[in-house]
Amino acid sequence: MVENLFGTDGIRGIANKYPISCEIALKLGRAVGLLVKKNRHTSIIIGKDTRKSGDMLESALLSGIVSTGINGIIAGVIPTPGVAFLVNDLEDAGAGIVISASHNPYYDNGLKIFNDQGEKLDSMDQYFIEQYIHNNKIFEGSEDIGEIIKYSDANKKYAEFLRSAIDFKSIKKPIKLLIDCSNGAGFNTAPLVFNNKYFNAEYIFNTPNGENINENCGSQHTEVLSEKVKRNGFDLGLGFDGDADRLIAVDENGNEIKGDKILAICSKYLKEQGELDNNIVVSTVMSNIGFVNFLKNLNIKHIVSDVGDSNVVKEMKKNNAIIGGEDSGHLIFFNHHTTGDGILSALKLIEVMAVKRKPLSELAQVMTVYPQVLMNVEVDKSKPDFMAINEISKQIKHVKDKLGSEGRVLIRYSGTQPLLRVMIEGPDKKIIENYCRKICGAIQTYL
Repeated sequence: MVENLFGTDGIRGIANKYPISCEIALKLGRAVGLLVKKNRHTSIIIGKDTRKSGDMLESALLSGIVSTGINGIIAGVIPTPGVAFLVNDLEDAGAGIVISASHNPYYDNGLKIFNDQGEKLDSMDQYFIEQYIHNNKIFEGSEDIGEIIKYSDANKKYAEFLRSAIDFKSIKKPIKLLIDCSNGAGFNTAPLVFNNKYFNAEYIFNTPNGENINENCGSQHTEVLSEKVKRNGFDLGLGFDGDADRLIAVDENGNEIKGDKILAICSKYLKEQGELDNNIVVSTVMSNIGFVNFLKNLNIKHIVSDVGDSNVVKEMKKNNAIIGGEDSGHLIFFNHHTTGDGILSALKLIEVMAVKRKPLSELAQVMTVYPQVLMNVEVDKSKPDFMAINEISKQIKHVKDKLGSEGRVLIRYSGTQPLLRVMIEGPDKKIIENYCRKICGAIQTYL
């Protein structure tokens, strides 16, 4: 049986250890090269975030790619959605590979792959790659060797695409922005998008050194962003993660505005403009109950997907939806892009603020957020069936019975880390925190 390498967002782990090793990267490069060759394309684009292991993995990937006769195009440090855009934009590109572990710490890294449409790979292509990586046959090369080509203006091209997503004329006076680049890939692109007459933009955490990516900053840690926005009178704060495919915003009062609220604001705006195609919004099982109630009140059809932006995209395509996302900040605007994009999401949020002429704090009142507690329990990588253990299932049932229709319990394995995530929502935060600790305690004791 072939070992599953792919999680909810590519292959991820500690850099320089299996499966994020040079040996695996070399084989993966060859496998993707063979896929691209089969589909009669001639090149693969590689982008990366700012981790110090990125250069090492990039070299291994390139060696694998060019050994199959396919050209490797180096985009350099660029957001993950930038690679998805470039694959779509360049006619001869058959795939894109991003070297990034998203919001994880610097010592992790990952390999994300896009197909020739700029979308995450389907399960069949993932299985082909996994089979190839685990196949111990010696690779028989040929005289047909690809070239390594540098794409010098990749970020410029991507920024032009992003700026085309909104009509800047709706911005009547410059917006004072504070942007947290998370010492990640967005530090290259954000100034190309926001440094113009429509914005007075300032930047924090925009000096990556290979080890400070996501370190107490970015979409996962908005404390500094919030404090500076409130203290210095900014109109809006934008927090991206390490590969800039997520956005968490901060309103003018320093309050954090997460994915569900941004999705609600943009969905309501699209409905008001008569542009919410098929009257559908897609979000994951992790969406807040308040978001579900918001959609009901607006008579918008709600499609629920599994966790992961690739699963959101899958349901969006299946149901012809144009907007969807996750509370974590992955937001997809299908009329503009094929994947979650933090900078694009920021522009669409700014568009609503400009057209409605309202501050983010007022727009964010569109929905009430129920208190939510999320705790993680470290587990074995084998991910056993926790519901088969009587003591754990009894504790979960007890909590569900106590909450009734006023809350919910969601427990799932992380797709990117050896963690079991326990999430509880309800009307009282102290009560649900206690419930969450009891379930986590049962898991730690009996799993």
